[in-house]
Amino acid sequence: MSLDAEPAAPSRAAGTETRSRDAGAGRENTGLLVVIPVLVAVVFAAWALWRGNADLDSIEARQLDWTTITTLLWQHVGLTVVSAILVVAVAVPLGIALTRPRSRALAPVAVGIANAGQAAPAIGLIVLLAIWLGFGFGTAVVALTLYAVLPVLRNTITGIEGIDPTLVEAGRGIGMSGAGVLLRVELPLAVPVIMTGVRTALVLLVGTATLATFINAGGLGSLIVTGITLFRYPVLVSGALLVALLALLIDWAGRVLELTVQPKGLRR
Repeated sequence: MSLDAEPAAPSRAAGTETRSRDAGAGRENTGLLVVIPVLVAVVFAAWALWRGNADLDSIEARQLDWTTITTLLWQHVGLTVVSAILVVAVAVPLGIALTRPRSRALAPVAVGIANAGQAAPAIGLIVLLAIWLGFGFGTAVVALTLYAVLPVLRNTITGIEGIDPTLVEAGRGIGMSGAGVLLRVELPLAVPVIMTGVRTALVLLVGTATLATFINAGGLGSLIVTGITLFRYPVLVSGALLVALLALLIDWAGRVLELTVQPKGLRR
């Protein structure tokens, strides 16, 4: 009897260790979800307090007027959100298609093209598209979408191909169709990896959207360019700070969305 009972002890210890590790990861995630918005709020409040008491000249005051800041902020958010929606709408279905048996051989080619697109300087891509399509919001969205496709496409392919094949075979074994296996087995298990790519794309979009100001698409990049051009460092630093805070907030929102769409069994 004692020989049969001994192997259970390491198993129980391993289970306890796993539960402790998952609980620690869960507390860490919860802490980040609370800390990041608080940090953003505190830093923004400190900047607003400085803005209200700073001795600004007429140009700085006009650039940092609340109406101007609000307009530029919403333009920047609009560029980021619309581009992110298009990125997901293009990259996720394409990634799924490239993991199907008939088109799997094309996956390296597609990822290579996406890699080449992201390796190109963002400002060059934006300007070339502006020459072709014209200046404005729409052209900026097209450029940002092309520039941010890679992380989501690559992670969609990686997430689906990384699933244990026995789970896919088990789904087929109980009579699921190909679409059923995709929707009920593959995609739910690939969600964490896909959402990591989406969060990477979101932060990339926030930063790259600052360049949209060069083609009259608006955004917080206007503050940065004005600050550099006119040597108004309060305007420059304010623009950079607001972009950084927006990137943190967008990444936080992406993490919340990731936890929302993630299957309950995979949450930690």
